[in-house]
Amino acid sequence: MTERLSDISARIDGIRQLGAVVKAMKGIAAARARVARTEVTAVDSYAMTIATAMARALGPDAATTVAQDAPEPATAKPGLLVFCAEQGFAGAFSERVLDSIAHRPDTGALFLIGTRGLAVAAARGIVPDWSAALPSHSPGIPKLADRITRAIFERLGRDQIDRLDVVFTGLHAGRPTILRQSLFPLDMSHFPAARGERPLMQVPVEGLIDALGRDYVHAQVCKAALHAFAAENEARMEAMSSAGSQIDRELETFQATLRRVRQEAITAEIIELGTGAAAKRDPG
Repeated sequence: MTERLSDISARIDGIRQLGAVVKAMKGIAAARARVARTEVTAVDSYAMTIATAMARALGPDAATTVAQDAPEPATAKPGLLVFCAEQGFAGAFSERVLDSIAHRPDTGALFLIGTRGLAVAAARGIVPDWSAALPSHSPGIPKLADRITRAIFERLGRDQIDRLDVVFTGLHAGRPTILRQSLFPLDMSHFPAARGERPLMQVPVEGLIDALGRDYVHAQVCKAALHAFAAENEARMEAMSSAGSQIDRELETFQATLRRVRQEAITAEIIELGTGAAAKRDPG
């Protein structure tokens, strides 16, 4: 009985330690997600500033000018930038993202972000043309965006791709949703309308638009990466909440077992003491 009590107590201690780890992981994930969501607002503001500058540089015909430069769909060489999970304990986060592109014939060149997602993709026989890890902290995302845009424009310069979509998990109506958006050719129909006359410029318009366009794509990659980073941590929060609930149920079960075993031990001891006392009174 004593050994059984010791085993149950040890199991309860182990479950409590696991619960502490789960709570810590949930807290870290919550903090990272909250910071990333606030940083998305800053990136949006930065992207809008670039979009306004491009619209003013191009003038009223900005959307028409960019649309004429877009390649025809029949001759397009598509690419796809996909953000999956970097770490585990996030449920089926990566699986859902990869499911969204599984049956699309226009994937083309694949840029895959996230170590955990890369492992899931490999299990499915998907080999990306380029991959990278997602930083563990959101301040590292701009540097990742530098690497991604450099890889993208290298392939663009070698005429391997001429259009690119990005797939990431964002928020729609407050719920995590897998989104697919076009990175380039730029759709300037959503840009702010140019007002007033064109500003005086000391550089060729084409070179300025090319530089601003690269900055705008970089901002959009940062935005998608931040959304994916926040969504992964929110998925981890949900997974840790479920794990915490399961741990609480197991802890309650083992504590009830411990109370029952202790009661059985006390009862057995009382019976043993009562039997011994009776034997002393009636030695015959």
